[in-house]
Amino acid sequence: MVSAAAVEAKGVTKVFGGGPDSVRALDGVSVTIQENEFFTLLGPSGCGKTTLLRLIAGFDFPTEGEILLYGQDIAPLPPFKRPVNTVFQNYSLFPHMTVGQNIGFGLEMLNKPKAQVDARVAEMLRLVRMEELRNRKTSQISGGQQQRVALARALAPAPKVLLLDEPLSALDYKLRKDMQIELKRLQNETGITFIFVTHDQEEALTMSDRIAVMSKGHILQVGAPRNIYDHPAERFVANFIGETNFLQGELAGTAGSKANVRLACGGAAIAATLPEGFSPKEKVTVVVRPEHAQIVGNGTRATLTGKLENVVYFGTDTHFHVRLQDGSEFIVRQQNNRTNPHKFAQGDQAGIVIDDNAAQVLRD
Repeated sequence: MVSAAAVEAKGVTKVFGGGPDSVRALDGVSVTIQENEFFTLLGPSGCGKTTLLRLIAGFDFPTEGEILLYGQDIAPLPPFKRPVNTVFQNYSLFPHMTVGQNIGFGLEMLNKPKAQVDARVAEMLRLVRMEELRNRKTSQISGGQQQRVALARALAPAPKVLLLDEPLSALDYKLRKDMQIELKRLQNETGITFIFVTHDQEEALTMSDRIAVMSKGHILQVGAPRNIYDHPAERFVANFIGETNFLQGELAGTAGSKANVRLACGGAAIAATLPEGFSPKEKVTVVVRPEHAQIVGNGTRATLTGKLENVVYFGTDTHFHVRLQDGSEFIVRQQNNRTNPHKFAQGDQAGIVIDDNAAQVLRD
């Protein structure tokens, strides 16, 4: 059964300013976000992701195009009349109020009965696991606890859509990791559509049902985390998300979504996946993730060969930096195994075997 569309952007353009100094923050963006989906807008600073979030919230209005909420055009509605709520990067809590008062504030502004407010605050405290801190001032709790209070306050009115503008960026690494799991749990338990904005690829891959990768006011690719990571369609997407090896080659033949590519370095032929809407051309760029290749001895039959320039130990895995025959670098990431450690050293001649179906042809 296909979910209903919670939010739709149709040909949305947003231009700030006028004349030669105008800035086109969004340029004809169209995307559909499903009900009960954890959807992430991912991209570097200035790509337009926060602008799109602000248009959905009603803090700005599109120059062109439509934004629909469950099929209704919400452009004429001010923010307080939209069934959406926003969690900001700085949380914007009231330091003179208690945790419980902060959570119930929005409900009180909606003139909800006191008994209903108290019951909803208790429910939200259970949801974010903070019952014992109900009467503590928010100026007296940690950053991670403040973030939970901000989430509980935003969820209390039961919005149809929750917008999250980089809410984890102020937290330290371990707490940020914990809150990634917590956010996904909250989304699953409430069933509310979450639209999350981040520049952090790890956050996007960890929490999202789908990701939209943005650059310069455009959405380049939308898909599930595994699809975005394993099958990037554009060079920017491949380069922005995780480490990537780029190889040049010639298209030797295609069959459906598969291609046979002869690599320029060494001349070996490999199988690769084609992106949707790919127009066949002779010269192509292929990407291979470092963990989708194996390093082998020089005498072993290999796809690529070169000199091992650097071996970097990361605890859980080791990175092998190989200088190929054409002068380019190829990185192999191999999980460490205590019972069978690798036997390669800097300066060795080494071979590289690319895993079956691991290569992806780029659209550009």
